[in-house]
Amino acid sequence: MESSVPSSSAVEEEEEGGTVDDARKLNSGDEGEEEQVMSEVHLGCPPGFSGPYISDFTVFLPQDTIMGWKTQDEAIASQTVDLDEDGDLLLPRRSKVSNDICSLRIQHNITSSIPNVGLQVWSAELVLSDFMLHKLASSSEFHGAIALELGAGTGLVGLLLARYANTVFLTDHGNEILGNCAENVNLNAGLLNCQAAIQVRELDWFNGWPPEPIIEEASLSRGFCWTLKEIEEAENASLLLAADVIYSDNLTDAFFSTLERLMSRGSRKVLYLALEKRYNFSLSDLDVVANGYSHFRSYVKDEDEMKCLDSKSMPCFVGKLIDITQIPQYVKEYERGLEVEIWEIKYYPPEAIMAE
Repeated sequence: MESSVPSSSAVEEEEEGGTVDDARKLNSGDEGEEEQVMSEVHLGCPPGFSGPYISDFTVFLPQDTIMGWKTQDEAIASQTVDLDEDGDLLLPRRSKVSNDICSLRIQHNITSSIPNVGLQVWSAELVLSDFMLHKLASSSEFHGAIALELGAGTGLVGLLLARYANTVFLTDHGNEILGNCAENVNLNAGLLNCQAAIQVRELDWFNGWPPEPIIEEASLSRGFCWTLKEIEEAENASLLLAADVIYSDNLTDAFFSTLERLMSRGSRKVLYLALEKRYNFSLSDLDVVANGYSHFRSYVKDEDEMKCLDSKSMPCFVGKLIDITQIPQYVKEYERGLEVEIWEIKYYPPEAIMAE
């Protein structure tokens, strides 16, 4: 399997002397000829294939989550009831080879322009998927939750969560990415024993939060727009997710601006963010550095830094790095890189910091 990661050098060149309008143009795909980038995850794709492709991802389910999924064999078996000679129910034996495995179908591109990287599957979202499955197996923290994924891309992470959450909002920007995400929801509708409401909605970080709602009665074809009721429900989410959204400084600024508005409204929220450090040669540093990661860390303080804050009136994001070496790999079709991290991030408004 070939390995390639999106180069952030093109993004960094845009940012030198650039403005928010420049970054918005980069994000919206207004450029004529755009650099094509390729993820290292292109499972089963024929050589030279470049269009949308449907890959089957094998998910090894932790024991506590098996009952939340249906394979075709299990759906058939569930319709048959066997009794022993005393009239007691006979439970079918589970085969580790078949019943502990589920196949998740994901439509994704093999290559894309930088503004459309959400059409591809990236390692960080697979690591975040492993983390979600591990949390579902080891705690009830996500059961019955309202969750919102920022930069959901293919929707893979949210689909894994949907069986246990109450509502999942999959958000991204651009009709092509959102349409592909919605198609993945449809592809897996029969496979997931899903009780959650899954909503695919547009969220442009440069427009901030909240998005502009539509009047429900005004349009029969609402596309990926929000209703006022959905915005209110999203503000009461307790769980936020994001994977591989840190690669452009201007996008990172817009991401945290949106995050601050969203996390300061409604219920208390926690964000689990997976990212991959990407290194490029910096002329200013004359060294290979992860500039995007450095900019991300300028927004996120660790717990010790928070205790040492001089100004108790400044709002801040406080993060804790999760040890992913302790998380089993449930999604099998990828190799974990050494540069992928998962952060647990909480937002502390000024009054919360003063109370600490």
